[in-house]
Amino acid sequence: MIPFLDLKAQYRTIQEPLERSVIEALRGCDYVLGEPVRQFEEAFAAYCGVREAVSLNSGTSALHLALLAAGVRPGDEVVTVPMTFVATVAAVLYAGGQPVLVDVDPDTFTMDVAALEAAITPRTRAIVPVHLHGRLANIEAICEVARHHGIPVIEDAAQAHGAERDSRRAGAFGTMGCFSFYPGKNLGACGEGGAVVTNDPEIASVLRSYRDWGQEGKYNHVRHGFNYRMDTLQAAALGVKLRFLPEWTSARQRIARLYDELLSGSGIRIPQPGGSEHVYHVYAVCVSDRDRVRARLAEAGIATGIHYPRPVHLQPAYAELVSGGPRFPVSEWLADHFLSLPMFPEMTDDQVAAVADALLQCVRHRHVEPA
Repeated sequence: MIPFLDLKAQYRTIQEPLERSVIEALRGCDYVLGEPVRQFEEAFAAYCGVREAVSLNSGTSALHLALLAAGVRPGDEVVTVPMTFVATVAAVLYAGGQPVLVDVDPDTFTMDVAALEAAITPRTRAIVPVHLHGRLANIEAICEVARHHGIPVIEDAAQAHGAERDSRRAGAFGTMGCFSFYPGKNLGACGEGGAVVTNDPEIASVLRSYRDWGQEGKYNHVRHGFNYRMDTLQAAALGVKLRFLPEWTSARQRIARLYDELLSGSGIRIPQPGGSEHVYHVYAVCVSDRDRVRARLAEAGIATGIHYPRPVHLQPAYAELVSGGPRFPVSEWLADHFLSLPMFPEMTDDQVAAVADALLQCVRHRHVEPA
């Protein structure tokens, strides 16, 4: 069996330093916002190339607090995309905002800049582009639109740890960048975790207050806050894993290049070459008759995923966002055709070749047509 993700393989490679760091944190008995949290924030901010990182209990909390820190209040509009995990849109609703969805570009699968420009109104308070699958959105163009209108950009970088363009990394382009450290992410905790990064110390101070019940000093509650604190054990684990992230990123990019080579010329639509702009949290191809090919691969002992099988506006809980309104043909087409292949840094060349061969067999025997 070739798994979609193999966290046990990752654990074996870092077991000694990981366990040592966590045990030290346990012995320290400072379990919430302890010293390892401060150390991780400092290291992650340096990694992202920004002045500040504020650690939190999840990526969803990161988005929620970033929106509040950007000034989103009830009735304000926030422009984002439907081709994302529902947390992106849910966070807007948590902040009291109104999500305004725009379609994605058919080549990069990220926010269509022309559609963004057309969606901005006097009520637009923030823009949330999503770096889907680990590929940077057209973030410079998005930020230029935002600057023209005086609107903050909040990067949803939950899948894009370390993606970079012109020596700038995900999270460092907008006013704030939001990360998830869910275990399966490129940088994953041993549980839940998240962070907001920013170059603005005042924003960081507000975020730190929001995450700890709105306090500025003990029992001095200056705003309505939340219990969104990162626990010390997760920070201890993340501090170790962060040291390995560059190596893991290089491995993901090498695996993606091998997939590209093996699938080239097959008619199967593969991700556009991304260089350092893509860190391949997901390697998603596009195929017709996706569910059948996925079943065939499962029969061959190959696990796959779909990111994402249904855009947010087609989820029952969020259908009212576009009731009787616009459709998003690119996002809907992608949702019907995306197939995420196994991708983890410890994959061997033989495993990659086996996955590619099984997928090619499906095409050659017309179990599935190229997309």
